[in-house]
Amino acid sequence: MLTVNELLDIAKVELVNLESDEIFLFRDLFKGYEWNRISRRNRLLLGTLFLKSNVIGIVPIEKISLGRRNI
Repeated sequence: MLTVNELLDIAKVELVNLESDEIFLFRDLFKGYEWNRISRRNRLLLGTLFLKSNVIGIVPIEKISLGRRNI
């Protein structure tokens, strides 16, 4: 299994596939089966680290149902 830092790097690389001003969930940066294999604890940690990583052009919008956050 990949480390949290490696997973964070994968998410940052996937950002190039998004269009400008596109709204997305953090989990959208992973394939469904990849996301499901990450423990809940690490998914929460990944989301927090992603928001704190100051990725240029990414602005958190709001939290949505089930604790999810639109970015």
